[in-house]
Amino acid sequence: MAKLDAILYGNRWKPFIGLIAIILALPFFVHAPHIFTVLILIGLYSIITIGLSLLIGYTGQISLGHAAFFGIGAYVSGMLTTKAAMSPWLAMILGMVVTFGIAYLIGIPILKLKGHFLALATLGFNIIIYILIVGLSDYTGGPLGLHSIPTLSLFGLDLSNPLYFYYFIWTVVGLVIIFSTNIVRSPIGRLLRSIHDSEIATQTLGVNVAKYKVAIFAISAAYASLAGSFYAHFINFIAPPTFYINFSILLLIMVMVGGSHSIWGAMLGTGTIMFLQELIRYIGKDYLHLSGPVEIVVYGFMIVIVMMFAPRGVISILSGAWVKASRSKTKMMKEAKGV
Repeated sequence: MAKLDAILYGNRWKPFIGLIAIILALPFFVHAPHIFTVLILIGLYSIITIGLSLLIGYTGQISLGHAAFFGIGAYVSGMLTTKAAMSPWLAMILGMVVTFGIAYLIGIPILKLKGHFLALATLGFNIIIYILIVGLSDYTGGPLGLHSIPTLSLFGLDLSNPLYFYYFIWTVVGLVIIFSTNIVRSPIGRLLRSIHDSEIATQTLGVNVAKYKVAIFAISAAYASLAGSFYAHFINFIAPPTFYINFSILLLIMVMVGGSHSIWGAMLGTGTIMFLQELIRYIGKDYLHLSGPVEIVVYGFMIVIVMMFAPRGVISILSGAWVKASRSKTKMMKEAKGV
């Protein structure tokens, strides 16, 4: 993990600059509205998976309940703007504050659990939030969902335009990456990696392990809340099925496939899984005439293959290729100087 961090968070920013160039250039080549929407959703989901990377990859705490925090952000922002006519930006901030507070309070008891017990506790929390969303129909719209959520505007720029929203959401992703990278590279990041490796050893150094675990859990929940608010104002409609446990599982798969020990890996995994879904749907329905359940089997099989041959995620393959290319380049330069 330290070697991977040195590769990804050192002075080698060329891959990141290349990613920025791709994000800026994609709208000039992608004209299908559906694919463009997928690119926006990748940005939204990346905000959540980056937070999960901090929680799972760096702190070693698993969560199967982040769809609940995604839903809290979406519904708080949606309800305040539709029923109280509040500014969407203020509603989003309140949504993040509420989500952070809830996550902090529930994190104190449940983060004392370990392994699958912790996973089941977060899963149970997700189910509770889902039931509340469905049951509080006077406020949430119940099973029918919440309609007419207003779109965002920024400095007079109407973000209902998909192109504007695309650039806006990826700008937010960039800021989230910078903030998260600073956490990882700070002394707090080193403490988180220490907690991941051995909580007992970290406690013997006088570190309040519980405080850091709860804090990162709450921060990752606030990330999910922010993404949920953006989702609500982008789609203009939210319904309970979007925030059920299957989405929490999908988020976990994204992080694991991309590489949980890397912020970049979380984002890469999000893009990989999203495009994998679209590819399976396209080939399965249009060419192989597969039904929904068969698509899920194919999807699961491909994920198993990735995890078998790249247990540390797709990012480990790319970082390995980058190291080899750098070494080859250095060797060629030395040979040229020797000549």
